[in-house]
Amino acid sequence: MKVWDPLVRIVHWGVAAGIAAAWWTLDHAGGWHEKVGYAIAALVVARLVWGFVGTRHARFGDFVKGPGTTVAYARRLLRRTEERHVGHNPLGGWMALALWACVLATCTTGWMFTTDAFFGIAWVETTHKALAWTVVALLPLHVGGVVFTSLRHHENLLLAMVTGRKRGG
Repeated sequence: MKVWDPLVRIVHWGVAAGIAAAWWTLDHAGGWHEKVGYAIAALVVARLVWGFVGTRHARFGDFVKGPGTTVAYARRLLRRTEERHVGHNPLGGWMALALWACVLATCTTGWMFTTDAFFGIAWVETTHKALAWTVVALLPLHVGGVVFTSLRHHENLLLAMVTGRKRGG
């Protein structure tokens, strides 16, 4: 069944490629690092808007669950009795929010550093670097969750994020 629409998939892979490009262009001249940052920010903002007005499984209400529901899901996961979700599971929903928040905050502090008001301010640069490293720390957790869930529920989530399709629930 169709789960993730083209906008969700384009943003996902665009942000992934953008993060790689941001690291690669960090010390390159020509302002590419900043341009990549602006592109990433635009993608994340588009995805956040789509989380309110998009297709069923793109909407926050479909996959962002409250703390009680998320903790209960985590307990079932530990007992190996968790249910399969067609869209994001509750832990995956919170990981998506954490990644988007950190990525957008990284982009914001990067932009701040280019303004007259914040250029050369140590805390802005320090915060930007700390947020970027937080994104780097979250990425293996994200990928690990995808691999774990793929194996646990016998489905290829990586392929699903390419094609937009998963088996029905």
